[in-house]
Amino acid sequence: MSSWVAQAVQKIEADFNRSSDTHLIPLPLPGLPDIQLYFKDESTHPTGSLKHRLARSLFLYGLCNGWIKAGTSIIEASSGSTAVSEAYFARLLGLPFIAVMPRSTSAEKIRAIEFYGGRCHLVDDPATIYDVSRQLAQQLDGHYMDQFTYAERATDWRGNNNIADTIFRQMALEPHPVPEWIVCGAGTGGTSATFGRYVRYQRLATRVCVVDPENSVFYDSYYSGQRDQQCSGGSGVEGIGRPRVEPSFIPGVVDHMIRVPNVASYAAVHFLEEVLGRKCGGSTGTNFYGVCQLAAEMQRNGQSGSIVTLLCDDGNRYLNSYFDPAWLAQNGYDIAPWLTRYRRFFHDGVWSEAQA
Repeated sequence: MSSWVAQAVQKIEADFNRSSDTHLIPLPLPGLPDIQLYFKDESTHPTGSLKHRLARSLFLYGLCNGWIKAGTSIIEASSGSTAVSEAYFARLLGLPFIAVMPRSTSAEKIRAIEFYGGRCHLVDDPATIYDVSRQLAQQLDGHYMDQFTYAERATDWRGNNNIADTIFRQMALEPHPVPEWIVCGAGTGGTSATFGRYVRYQRLATRVCVVDPENSVFYDSYYSGQRDQQCSGGSGVEGIGRPRVEPSFIPGVVDHMIRVPNVASYAAVHFLEEVLGRKCGGSTGTNFYGVCQLAAEMQRNGQSGSIVTLLCDDGNRYLNSYFDPAWLAQNGYDIAPWLTRYRRFFHDGVWSEAQA
């Protein structure tokens, strides 16, 4: 191993050593007193999202595989948050970084990437980010990180302080330390793969539910068994949902999937601001919809227990979209009926399966 690679690994490990783990935040549900809900708050990472963990793992993976060397240009295909985190680590190592992203990516995320010294290469069709990234890497003799392929293998799912391991350690003293469900979305599929493999390896009864937004193929592929399904355009919820089934999505470790209307995700982040006192990103809203469905089912079955989900990133990155009334109106999203539905569920424990 070269001295530069050894120093690079040490810098990344030192960055990790400076950080405490993220908090596990309980949210009491007055209408469902027998069910405990917890949010793993990934917004408190240095780069503000769950993707900080992935970026750290991908850099270590690339360094230890000999793919990243002194001066290597780093290129990534991303919908935003992974690119922000990778830009941070690229700056830490003194490497150039280019993010290939859909043109619809929030301005706040673009500014964050540029803040860390990265450059943004925007494309009109989200489906082209893979090929454009490969082409740039070839032209620059750089390294295409390819989070969508390597997310599930760059993380040590057996332990090593991965997100699953930290959640179960933090749950140890709770009334129901082994959750009935862990709820997460899928962008690369790496997070659900980590959870699913970890609970099997540890022989735990916890089940993993993946929530999928509109205009994403994971849900259809999961229930059809077809991995070649595709769609055009973006999902409408930054960070999750894909137009193709990514290599890192491992359906065999997922126990259940729920499709979530985008308007329900947008309304959920407004509701969560009421009860958590903070803004969350759209994927957290998608997670919360899934939590509501699963908690309602547990209540109907007379079950008690806990559910853990993720607070994936800070909602201040979406002030010009999900939190902007003009943006919602312009795109035809009426969140009022969904807010009523969430409030009724939260306070009274009533969840209607009918469309709001």
